Amino acid sequence: MFEPVPTARPGHGLALRCSRALLSPWSRFSLLVAVLLAAATMTLTFEPQRLLESGWPAQSVGGPAALLFGLLYGVCTVAFVPRPLLNLAAGALFGSQAGLASAVAGTVLGAGISFLLGRTLGQDALRKLVRGRVMKAADGQLSRHGFRSMLALRLFPGVPFAAANYCAATSRMGFAPFLLATGVGSVPNTAAYVVAGSEAASPTSPVFLAATGFIALSAVAGALVAWRKRHRLGGGDRPAGVPVAEQS
Repeated sequence: MFEPVPTARPGHGLALRCSRALLSPWSRFSLLVAVLLAAATMTLTFEPQRLLESGWPAQSVGGPAALLFGLLYGVCTVAFVPRPLLNLAAGALFGSQAGLASAVAGTVLGAGISFLLGRTLGQDALRKLVRGRVMKAADGQLSRHGFRSMLALRLFPGVPFAAANYCAATSRMGFAPFLLATGVGSVPNTAAYVVAGSEAASPTSPVFLAATGFIALSAVAGALVAWRKRHRLGGGDRPAGVPVAEQS
């Protein structure tokens, strides 16, 4: 009269538990760590920046070569290759204009890949670790004022490129504002390195000296801005009951 209630098969229950474990936040975070460790290991072992600096074929010039360089640039930044070396190489290989376009495109590509990796594999797990005052303040700043904050990070060097990418991915910052701020904010310093690379054969030329001077000044300016705004993250010297946003 009554049909028997179907029972779940043990195999199906085990498969469901395994799939949940594999898709859990900490499993995805472990995969992210493994990917980044593998990328860093390959960079230390094979040193791809050497290929881009000195092993680039001499006959590879023009738009297609600059485009290929930009693609490799983006992949290398994900693997923690320092951007200044890549920017200098872009200038030395393609000159100021094509080198700048290739370097900025590679910067945006590498930042986008890192952001998507962090957002997909690490956000759910890392947000549970955002408990300290500094971490909460940084997360709130990027979540509420993402474009403005990321633009400042790109304009004033000091925060490592990869660290800024993954901090933004962990926050609630949108993907489009992140890419736009990265593209706009990275132009000045990238241009300075590219110009320096294009003029590396004449280290006493006014153009080379101006480019290196701009790099030094931007580094000093970044340090001064970070020192003046340190209370936004540390919360120090803030009167009781006054929100951070009301501080000058």
